[in-house]
Amino acid sequence: MDCDVCIVGGGVAGLSAGIFTARAGLDTLVVNDGESILYRNAHLENFPGFPEGVDARRFHQQTRAQAGNAGCEFLTGRVTDVAGDLESGFTVTVDDDAELTAGRIVAASWSDASYLDGLGVDTEDRGSKTFLEVDHAGRTNVEGIYAAGRLADQYHQAIVCAGHGATVGLTIVHESDVNFYHDWVTPKGYFTGRGRDVPPGCAEIDDEERLVRDEAAREANRAYAEPLEDEPRMHPSVDPDDID
Repeated sequence: MDCDVCIVGGGVAGLSAGIFTARAGLDTLVVNDGESILYRNAHLENFPGFPEGVDARRFHQQTRAQAGNAGCEFLTGRVTDVAGDLESGFTVTVDDDAELTAGRIVAASWSDASYLDGLGVDTEDRGSKTFLEVDHAGRTNVEGIYAAGRLADQYHQAIVCAGHGATVGLTIVHESDVNFYHDWVTPKGYFTGRGRDVPPGCAEIDDEERLVRDEAAREANRAYAEPLEDEPRMHPSVDPDDID
């Protein structure tokens, strides 16, 4: 099998799901064929942790880097078909040609999931938009197929879609065979000081390691201080020449 989890869509929902599945040790592949809708955002102003807002494109780049650091692999291409089932594995066709196999599928590809048409996933059509029907944890009616973010009828906000992607990622982790308790980094002694083993998915770090990680985090976050040269993208239906 090429990957344990194939995430279709590299926006904030798909990347958030991948951060959690990859950190838990699941081989995670993110397949993406275009830019996140964040690139149409002139300024992201409602994401916690950024009191004055943040450049949405930079935010997306940093989120993608975080997914890569967690262990996600990336493939540029358009998923055109998914076949198979959870028991035997899913076959994913990319660009109508290349095929790969995956244990589970996360659809995070707003606003197209036609590649799932042959699997009988329940959908809801609302005018020109189609949503996948999911339960509280992002599961569709087809075992092994999940949906995250706007495609799963979540609110059209980056923070909501990021949180839903994380929920889906953790759902997959808990339903997989990996030994996992909780994704948590604690001070040294938090568990062992009480005579407990460090649970799977957790880590204890001492002050020296904490300071090393803090410096690495501050270095990575310095990227937010650098302006991007490219500009936000306009909606494809708008002719830039018509804008005053």
